[in-house]
Amino acid sequence: MHSIARATIAALAVLTLAAARAEEPARPPQSGAVSPHACLNQKERRAAIDSGKLVHLATAIRAAKKRMPGTVVRARLCRGGEGLVYVLTVLARDGKVARLTVDAVKGTLVGQR
Repeated sequence: MHSIARATIAALAVLTLAAARAEEPARPPQSGAVSPHACLNQKERRAAIDSGKLVHLATAIRAAKKRMPGTVVRARLCRGGEGLVYVLTVLARDGKVARLTVDAVKGTLVGQR
């Protein structure tokens, strides 16, 4: 089989799978899968950042990268147990993915999963 034909078949398979998943009903969260953080919406984030009490996201990313060098693929500002935290999803250089939590006021790492 030619490489173009194989690529076409692979592309069709991916599109078919994506279409099937789009038609699936949303699944309710599994028990025990509830996030311990309630993340802020855009309006709440803007108000919190404008307050001037939080460290910049870049500061939180530097703190996370000291613990786990890699690429931050997602950053959220959420309410944690003791105030606001940045929840950063990091793709490490070795391919592992971790979720690091940085105190949004102090800029210190407070958790890792």
